[in-house]
Amino acid sequence: MSVIPAAVDESSGPPTAIPLVHFLVALAYLVAGVATAAVTTGWAGQVAHVHLFVAGWICLTILGAMTQFVPVWSGVSLHSRRLAVLQLPLAGLGFAGLAAGFLTGTLGLLPIAGVLAVAGVWLFAYNLARTLAGARPFDATESHFVVAVGWFVVVTTLGMVLAVDFAASALPAVGLTHATVRSAHATAAIFGAVLTTVLGALYQLATMFTQTELGPIERRFQRVETLAYPVGVAALVVGRLFGVAPIARAGGVVVALSVLGIAVVVANRLRQTRVEWTPMLTRYGLAAAGLGAWAVAALVGWSQNALGPAVTFGGPTTGPLLLAGGLAFVVLGTLYHIVPFLVWVDRYSDQVGLEPVPMVDDLYLDRLAVVDGVAYTAGIALVVLGSVAPTLLPSPAITAGWGLAALGALAFAANLLLVVVEHGDYSVGTLVSA
Repeated sequence: MSVIPAAVDESSGPPTAIPLVHFLVALAYLVAGVATAAVTTGWAGQVAHVHLFVAGWICLTILGAMTQFVPVWSGVSLHSRRLAVLQLPLAGLGFAGLAAGFLTGTLGLLPIAGVLAVAGVWLFAYNLARTLAGARPFDATESHFVVAVGWFVVVTTLGMVLAVDFAASALPAVGLTHATVRSAHATAAIFGAVLTTVLGALYQLATMFTQTELGPIERRFQRVETLAYPVGVAALVVGRLFGVAPIARAGGVVVALSVLGIAVVVANRLRQTRVEWTPMLTRYGLAAAGLGAWAVAALVGWSQNALGPAVTFGGPTTGPLLLAGGLAFVVLGTLYHIVPFLVWVDRYSDQVGLEPVPMVDDLYLDRLAVVDGVAYTAGIALVVLGSVAPTLLPSPAITAGWGLAALGALAFAANLLLVVVEHGDYSVGTLVSA
């Protein structure tokens, strides 16, 4: 893979309508997830919010992005466009069903929704695995993606086990407990499927979007992290599944150190950027800060205790910093380039040199980008501060924070939707039926 691809080979990936409809559906999940966090309380609301936010928004975005760009980056043809189309309705309906089951207390719905989610994600995993099989030798990004595809299979398998246990209490029959499987499922989802994808993509995106290259020390770190991070995640998952504290602790330390290193790499790339600052780079800067702060807290917390629900997502109370802060800002920043870029390729690329065409960053509204950035960042800051230091901020401040974040998410979704409607050669209805 080159640092900056010279062109997009559309014959390798699917039609741009396929990833775009993934992104549009995922944006609806973003708004729903943040809104659910703002208006619900209790365990069921929290679980529904996390599934809407992580599975619905982040994972559907990953499904669309990897389906489009892995063939382009790797220079191979997508194995099956038909499977790429089919994965979205299956996974999307499955994730919606899971959230609905938790919110309404209809636990019998969970296995049905789980089957749909598993089918959609496994179609994606099979399609990407067959696609990546033709890309040899793997670079760091492709190596991460191969591992991430495996974790998508693991996390959906564990999720299906949990769904059946919610409905029929089947886990004691196989010698496992609901708590340990739930912990392993959450770990495999966030640190396996999602973070492995994000870390691998950041090696490519942080250099491509800043028009810089990794330095010698960063390349040495990349080689170590590419091997160490998957081992650390596996140890953390296995240690939590079987309740083996030393294994979980060792894995957690490796995971935290790897994420801290990536945060430093991204911050350094931004420091050396050769391009004009954009909303995308602003959000990458926030992501680097969020991931770095989370990693320090997780390193301290996990070095002492990596088991138990309080430390599932790192240091106690730092889950929002990781999920709604670090990971979310990576996805927000990336979408601020990918969606306008795909629309630009379809609408304007063949007009270059023949007539004036806008730049990619001219397609979205700058003022609306400022509004969504300020609102979402301020909202998540309130949530994080309220979670980490509850004595400083009362509970209503956290609710207000989620409300602000929901406003920011809505403005962000509106901005990208306007790009598709005003500059695309297709309507939203055409995308949904693609």
